[in-house]
Amino acid sequence: MTSPDGSTTPTMDSGMLLRRGLRLEYATLAWNVIGLGVLAAAIQAGSPALAGFGLDSLIEIFASVVVVWQLKGAHKEREAPAMRLIGTAFAVLGAYLLIQLAIVFATGVRPSTSAPGIVWTALTFVVMLALAWGKIRTGRSLGNPVLRAEGKVTLVDAYLASAVLAGLALNALFGWWWADPLAGVVIIYYALIEARHAFKHTTP
Repeated sequence: MTSPDGSTTPTMDSGMLLRRGLRLEYATLAWNVIGLGVLAAAIQAGSPALAGFGLDSLIEIFASVVVVWQLKGAHKEREAPAMRLIGTAFAVLGAYLLIQLAIVFATGVRPSTSAPGIVWTALTFVVMLALAWGKIRTGRSLGNPVLRAEGKVTLVDAYLASAVLAGLALNALFGWWWADPLAGVVIIYYALIEARHAFKHTTP
């Protein structure tokens, strides 16, 4: 926006944008904390996809805490160790799911359907899309690459929720039990990509 004297003024000051970014991260934290209940549903249903999605919520909680830390002015030298921890967490998630999938196919255990899991992943898809849009837009306006990048991770979470939802729905509607662990494969791929990105971020 241009003022009468010809100078350029921002449409929203950085303080307001910063507070918006923090609110978006707090909302993400709250949603993922509530989503840990998905782990209980996964244990009951024996669902690799739900188990992976529940564990991903733990990782996203940590990632949001890191971003809040950064937005509140944390020292930049702490960013690299935090990103290494996030990368390690994603690598552990991928390894866990790979082992679980091997056990499912080796033992012939078939995951049962989970109505709460279906409802939760459907809601998560919508909520994560809205939060991702808000983070990316706010991060761009604020000139904060960390918030913008985490917004893209949240966007991937939305796509991840849709993949898990598809696997759960196909298992529930048609008895295609293999669709559930197949959705787990998508999470493994996502976890490895995010781990690689996190570790790459720590190199100068």
